[in-house]
Amino acid sequence: MTSVLGMSDTIASRSTPILARVRPSPFYSLPAGLYLPVVRWLFRLRAEGQENLPEEGGFVLAANHLSNLDPWPLGLPLWPKRFLRFMAKSELYWWPLNHLINAGGGFPVRRGERDVEAMDRAIELAREGHVVAMFPHGTRQVKGIVKRFQPKSHTGAARIALESGAPLVPAALAGTDRLSKLGPLRVRYGKPIPLDDLRDKDSSEAAREATDRLMKEIERLGADL
Repeated sequence: MTSVLGMSDTIASRSTPILARVRPSPFYSLPAGLYLPVVRWLFRLRAEGQENLPEEGGFVLAANHLSNLDPWPLGLPLWPKRFLRFMAKSELYWWPLNHLINAGGGFPVRRGERDVEAMDRAIELAREGHVVAMFPHGTRQVKGIVKRFQPKSHTGAARIALESGAPLVPAALAGTDRLSKLGPLRVRYGKPIPLDDLRDKDSSEAAREATDRLMKEIERLGADL
């Protein structure tokens, strides 16, 4: 789901740290327009808290992770004004699928390792005015199953927000793990996480504290979803 930036966007980004708004590509908008009625009526998608989303400039949108299809219910309530950019595993980047992923909002990341290039790209996108979607849980969650050893949540979303200066916005999803039952799908957007007090701290310490705040808010948002 990536939109390839035009020359005008590139020139504008050199003079303006955070753009007011970046439009989706036709390849993003076409399926979004086709799927929105299906997701809204067949799967009964309901979104709450859109008033908490920044109207201008880029931000990092971080949510819990239930399904590989999470980006659609997370992003459709923002369309057509905004659209999501997200990391897609590099194994999917073979011709011609790579062009389709890019046109739909994705950019490659090498999973299982620290991909500095992908992080730098995400920071750049947030600064340019894009909405960068992240799933800090890392792996998909299975409802009702408690893992004996819970890995720490990934700090990537917080790092991108801190480095770019963009807001870090929490969100909670429900229903994407039971699509065979035709929903209902629910998404709830929260208010941006306060980060100003962390910007002068050590980067690793700041990212961990910001992530802890983020995960608590995601859990709170999803408690009765």
